[in-house]
Amino acid sequence: MRIVGGKHRSRKLETPKNDAVRPTSDKVRLAVFNMLHSRGVLQDAVVIDAFCGTGALGLEALSQGAKFCTFFDKSKDSVALCKSNVMALKEEESTQVIFQDVTKIKDRPDNIEAATLVFLDPPYNKNIIPPSIHALHESGWLAQDCFFVMETDKAESIDCPLITITDEKIYGDTKITLGVLKA
Repeated sequence: MRIVGGKHRSRKLETPKNDAVRPTSDKVRLAVFNMLHSRGVLQDAVVIDAFCGTGALGLEALSQGAKFCTFFDKSKDSVALCKSNVMALKEEESTQVIFQDVTKIKDRPDNIEAATLVFLDPPYNKNIIPPSIHALHESGWLAQDCFFVMETDKAESIDCPLITITDEKIYGDTKITLGVLKA
C-alpha cells in the first residue's frame, strides 16, 4: 500500500501481517481524494481518522494538504502500526495518535482544533458510524460544517440525524458516503 498523491506520493506504508485490518485500497483512496479536492475541503483541513488502522486515510490527507490529523483506534496493534507509519513519513509534528474507542471518546482538549474533515472507516455491517458521529459531536471534536467521508459495505446505509448526506459512490463491495454536519 502506498500514498497516492501529494508530498509523500509513492511512499510505502506498513500494513498488518493478518486480516484484522481492512485498509482502504489505493484505487478507492485516489477516488476519495479526487472528490475531496473537487469540493475544496482538504487544503489546511484539521482531520480525524477514526478507526485508523494503518493511518492511510489521515496520512494521505496530510500528504495532500491537510494541516493536522488526530488518529483514533481501539486496537493496540493498529495504534502501533499507525504510529510506525507516522514516523516513517516524519509527520509526528502534525499528528496525534490516540488509543481510544471513538464511540466512547473523551472531550476534545483545548490544544487540538475541532475537526473540519472526518474519515470513518469502521468494521463493516456493525452500524458504528451514527454512534461515532454522535460521540464526536457531543465531545466537541467537530467544527461547524464538518465534512465526513464514510466507508461501508455497499449494502450498508447510514442513518444519522446529525449529518446531511451529499453523495454516495460504490467501488466493488465498498460504498463511500460523503456528508456534512448539520448546523
